[in-house]
Amino acid sequence: MALDVVPVALGARSYEVRVGPGLIDRAGAEIAPLLARKRAAVITDENVAKLHLPRLVAALEAEGIAVATLVLPAGEATKSWPHFSRAVEWLLEQRIERRDIVVALGGGVIGDLVGFAAAVLRRGVRFVQIPTSLLAQVDSSVGGKTGINTAQGKNLVGAFHQPSLVLADIGVLDSLPRRDFLAGYGEVVKYGLLGDSAFFEWLERAGPGLATTPDDLQRAVRRSVEMKAGIVERDETEEGERALLNLGHTFCHALEKATGYSDRLLHGEGVAIGCALAFELSQRLGLCSQEAPSRVRAHLRAMGMKVDLADIQGDLPNTAELVRLMGQDKKVIDGRLRFILAEGIGAAFVAEDVPLDVVTTLLDDALGQRR
Repeated sequence: MALDVVPVALGARSYEVRVGPGLIDRAGAEIAPLLARKRAAVITDENVAKLHLPRLVAALEAEGIAVATLVLPAGEATKSWPHFSRAVEWLLEQRIERRDIVVALGGGVIGDLVGFAAAVLRRGVRFVQIPTSLLAQVDSSVGGKTGINTAQGKNLVGAFHQPSLVLADIGVLDSLPRRDFLAGYGEVVKYGLLGDSAFFEWLERAGPGLATTPDDLQRAVRRSVEMKAGIVERDETEEGERALLNLGHTFCHALEKATGYSDRLLHGEGVAIGCALAFELSQRLGLCSQEAPSRVRAHLRAMGMKVDLADIQGDLPNTAELVRLMGQDKKVIDGRLRFILAEGIGAAFVAEDVPLDVVTTLLDDALGQRR
């Protein structure tokens, strides 16, 4: 399979996202041209280290690159102050300089945490993203958003720090558990829903076989990255259009907080539920036809994904608490909740004046389905 290269054109901060199989085994050759001296520090997690770290180290060392590695615990809880501090202190202990490269090998948690560490280390060190989950390949590794979670909410502390290169090796997706693959698919389908109806139509046909069809999988990753790159180029720091990438996320982040950032609800699962709720909210506000939310739900169900609040195991807070949790979202402006709504599939927009009573009724109904 040929390699796809998607440029992210940001002037002096421009870089490429390379998509295809075998990129970890070629990582040394891919990264070597970026190095002023042959040194790199790799940070990963325990699960990814077992599967992919030896191959990455071998690929770097084959190019004469000296490698230091730090392995952190796996899971969302790692995206926190203690592990962020550990990563920064370790990088300083390794005497990583601005002309060196820090490599984030892992999913969205590692990518966000390592990117933030690179952003603040010596006021900015270059880093390379090697995303090993579908979610990270199509979303979190591209666009320069880095950060950690706090007691107050998700991703509330961080920085915009663009990578120097992204290597999206679709071959590693074979090792993903089915649930993790589907969680990543929640971000893939989001791109069709927010701005490309033809892509969504293709996913309706190709989605069920995506995990076992490499050509289709590479196409899905490439198109997702192309869409995100285009939006990031036009709105790098989320002053306007980039907010569209948060379709489903206002609901999602509240649900993640309500479930303690635990395995009860993976991020991509929350995105899928959030997208279904956003389209239902749009329909209730008279913005789109009833067919749109029905079609979204039908496709997510066909993929075997979580679609409703009833699909989340365990107790959830009441409507008032969920609305309060939404109020901590980064998309709150002047105390007003912003939702990404849609006039139809592929036609999303930012809405800042959504009537709270409609949101409350929607959540009441969604929670009622759990009883």
